Amino acid sequence: MNPVVHFEMPYDDGPRIARFYQAAFQWKLQTMGPEMGNYVLATTAEEDARPDAPRGAINGGFFPRSADMPGQHPSVVIAVRDIQAACDLLRPVWDEAGENARDGWVSLEVDPNLAHDTQATTDEAKRLHALVDRPNVFIKIPATREGLSAIEETIAAGIPVNVTLIFSLQRHREVAEAYVRGVKRLVESGGDPSTIASVASFFVSRVDTEADKRLDAIGGHDELKGTLAIANAKLAYETYNEVFSGRAWDELAKAGATPQRCLWASTSTKNPEYRDVIYVEELIGPDTVNTMPRETVEAFQDHGNAARTLDQDVEGARRTLQAFADAGIDYDDVVDTLEREGVEKFAKSFQQLFADVEAKRDSLVAA
Repeated sequence: MNPVVHFEMPYDDGPRIARFYQAAFQWKLQTMGPEMGNYVLATTAEEDARPDAPRGAINGGFFPRSADMPGQHPSVVIAVRDIQAACDLLRPVWDEAGENARDGWVSLEVDPNLAHDTQATTDEAKRLHALVDRPNVFIKIPATREGLSAIEETIAAGIPVNVTLIFSLQRHREVAEAYVRGVKRLVESGGDPSTIASVASFFVSRVDTEADKRLDAIGGHDELKGTLAIANAKLAYETYNEVFSGRAWDELAKAGATPQRCLWASTSTKNPEYRDVIYVEELIGPDTVNTMPRETVEAFQDHGNAARTLDQDVEGARRTLQAFADAGIDYDDVVDTLEREGVEKFAKSFQQLFADVEAKRDSLVAA
């Protein structure tokens, strides 16, 4: 069973909580400044009484309770052995790539309930990275507006990042630029950019699901159904090629930096009327990742066509976006809705995980 290795608890009175735990348990507490969110860092013991326990015992900290986040609650971090085991399993792939390793990564997500809190997301990313303590772990950060600065800060700290929940072309460009700024700061501070990597997880099929629903609502324009997602991804790839080229990027590349690859997420076909491998066949291009569910992998192995398609007919992709605008579909509202709902779904899933753990705990206590 994985042990508890870290805890987080909200506080209303920082000095009071520090005095209490110092007096009651002889814990060492250090109050961080405003730049660290007034976080109170706790060291519970130099050494656990159990002979097989790691040094430092169970450590953690306290954060100020915020009226803007009423759902804050005490939480614990279970030892990350499963994540570490996955990293170790893929480590040979990561090692084989050598310098600028770009494969063999495992992602661990920051609590999505923090998606609109830049500092909390940054702090959590750093804590998770230190807890896993593996070079091939991606810390996953949602691409909200508040997440952009967190992405830059995390990359600047030398931590690899998987940026998730990207739906819009504008947000994708902002994510790529945040990554570039972070890499530049890392290099300027003397860091080695060859030790990090990043992917921009651009969600695909959900775009068609939302757009098709709106087309049904207005009636007509059936010829546009199932076309927006691929057009969107093709134009995102064009952004990738624009951002990661030119003199400024070339200088970072000489220092060892690698581009932030596009990762196509949500690539299973939701509409049974569409070809079951459409979001694979139409998005094949250099320096990209496609995260397919098993059934999509098996379908592509059975009858998929492997050909470079991603950078074909980019002008047609632009015409598709214009056709949606002409039909009365607000692209910005489509992608904004998907981002908002995506964060909400991730947050609810995270909350459900805690609820399940708490229910299991309560059942064991009752027994």
